[in-house]
Amino acid sequence: MSSVQAKRIERVTRGLTGEVVIPGDKSISHRSVILAGLAEGPTEIVHWLEAADCLSTLEGMKRLGAGITHRGEGMLTVHGVGWNNLREPESVLDAGNSGTMLRLLLGALAPQPFLTTFMGDASLSRRPMGRVIQPLTQMGAKIVGRKGNTLLPITLLPAKKSLRGIRYEMPVASAQVKSALLLAGIQAEGETTVVEPLMSRDHTERLLDIFGVPIKRTRGQVTVQRASLHAPERIEVPGDISSAAYWLVAAALIPGSDLLLKNVGINPTRTGILDVMKAMGADITLLAEHISGSEPVADIRVKAAPLRGVSFGASLIPRLIDEIPAIVAAALLAEGETIITGAGELRVKETDRLQAMAEEYNKLAPGSLTELSDGLVIHGQSALRFAAVSSRADHRIAMALAVAGAAGDGVEIRDPDCVDISYPNFYQTLEALRK
Repeated sequence: MSSVQAKRIERVTRGLTGEVVIPGDKSISHRSVILAGLAEGPTEIVHWLEAADCLSTLEGMKRLGAGITHRGEGMLTVHGVGWNNLREPESVLDAGNSGTMLRLLLGALAPQPFLTTFMGDASLSRRPMGRVIQPLTQMGAKIVGRKGNTLLPITLLPAKKSLRGIRYEMPVASAQVKSALLLAGIQAEGETTVVEPLMSRDHTERLLDIFGVPIKRTRGQVTVQRASLHAPERIEVPGDISSAAYWLVAAALIPGSDLLLKNVGINPTRTGILDVMKAMGADITLLAEHISGSEPVADIRVKAAPLRGVSFGASLIPRLIDEIPAIVAAALLAEGETIITGAGELRVKETDRLQAMAEEYNKLAPGSLTELSDGLVIHGQSALRFAAVSSRADHRIAMALAVAGAAGDGVEIRDPDCVDISYPNFYQTLEALRK
């Protein structure tokens, strides 16, 4: 990651126009590499996300014995060794900032007969891991870490016998926890069933289908049992709707904008951003809808339109949890009030996003945001003023602030390079679209 101290974003005066090729989906990029490494044989992965988080996962799988051939930007061949032939890493696995890598590999490696220790950056080291360690321990895994086995560094002790399948009712919907248990479950004795209070993103389940793993899905629960993974020839990763979200908001807010976002994943567990933006009055059209692999994909056209405030809560949160910083940017310039509740999960992301948004957005529009215990109240403004703000080293906060600045009177963002976590070319794309 580079070391630019601050990034100035100027107001966009003529609108944003053109096409945007959205970077590969981060969630699917992580999962495709992990599953390809656990399978036997080669899998070609296309449009894989070349960003810091996913590179941490790639390096981790190399250290566990998977062969990786890098064939160009976003093009990999993973030579899987099968989950029976993984090897003990020679040193600590560094997850960097990636909660996805950490939680999924905790599940994948918990049944293995060797020791694995994980570390991460300062942000990841503060994030709670008890929610995944507790059910894995119920399955028979031996896991130790700081603060009562809840914080990094975390060590998986060698499994002395097979893990046992469990039925686990998740207190909070979490795709990462669900995925960890499914990856442990395909190496365990008996059935493993995960029950969710609300449906979280289902990329792991869709990919397990592609890898030939029998999986039973009924409303609210997923069941797997011991199975080998069979490498598919090719996985094409769709564009990440979480990355598309910034352009959806920017084009909706900035007069004269007309953007075509190419090849974006529209998995129904991820499209809450489209529902909310349309409810706010955004001019959004889906084009060229099709299925790529197991994922629905479309081009998305968005044009500038007046926005109005909306309210939404817990039932919608799992479908747009990562997009809330962008949605709040839209709400800042919408007519009326926007109320978000049931989003307490944002307090344990890369930073406390509720607090970060309340404090940083209020610099652009003083008094516009009120922080709730589990959400925000946003009072729409007619204009945003220039201000110096901080990303809090959180990639999604940085990009959302950049969009707000572009739609307002500009912004200066401290610690801007955290966008490398998920969208390394974000600022360059913004500059190209304004010309």
